[in-house]
Amino acid sequence: MPDFKKTYDFPGGEILLFDKELEWTSFDVVNKIRYNLCQMMRIKKLKVGHAGTLDPLATGLVLLCTGKATKKIEELQLGEKEYIATLKIGATTPSFDLETEEDSQADFSHVTRESFENILPQFIGEIDQVPPVFSAVKVKGKRAFDYARNGEDVKLKAKKIVIRSIEIESFNLPEVKLKVVCGKGTYIRSLARDIGEALNCGAYLTGLIRTRIGDYKLEDAFKVDFFLENLNLNETN
Repeated sequence: MPDFKKTYDFPGGEILLFDKELEWTSFDVVNKIRYNLCQMMRIKKLKVGHAGTLDPLATGLVLLCTGKATKKIEELQLGEKEYIATLKIGATTPSFDLETEEDSQADFSHVTRESFENILPQFIGEIDQVPPVFSAVKVKGKRAFDYARNGEDVKLKAKKIVIRSIEIESFNLPEVKLKVVCGKGTYIRSLARDIGEALNCGAYLTGLIRTRIGDYKLEDAFKVDFFLENLNLNETN
């Protein structure tokens, strides 16, 4: 949890850890923090940026940098990420998550914990991954999700990513929970899709929590509203 005994120097530079709410965008967190800090300090402008986007349907750790610390954003984005991902086996959605309705169901009676474990090694290490069409990847100057939501076909190229490890946290079909440690640019939604294809029955992401970025951990983060309410008790520079 945050240390409210310290005096924050937001213009001088702070790295803040937040536990993002469900359905918030990373930019929602940035905007709320920036607006409230400016109001508290009675200033017109303050640099605030986030070090890594987290989808609206995901929760967990978001790093915000203020003032001079925004220069560290690119470095922080390179940090190793850790996620807890919940998959539904035997069905698919166009967005690879809960943003869209299921568009197919398949029999998954052939899937066992052993067969699941056997397909995981192909996703470890440096691999090629195709991003979801419902993503912010740019294609001809537009975001891929703009094409997808308009029903337009869009082809995305595979990108090199690194997945350090995948561990099964729980196995209770059709639900499987995984701990994934990966590098920058990894789409866990795409990993869910690819695992489903490898199992020959489909799969999609039903829940995602980011628990770590580099050395920063979710357990040390705080909710936006709690932070702002308690920050009023202290002076800010």
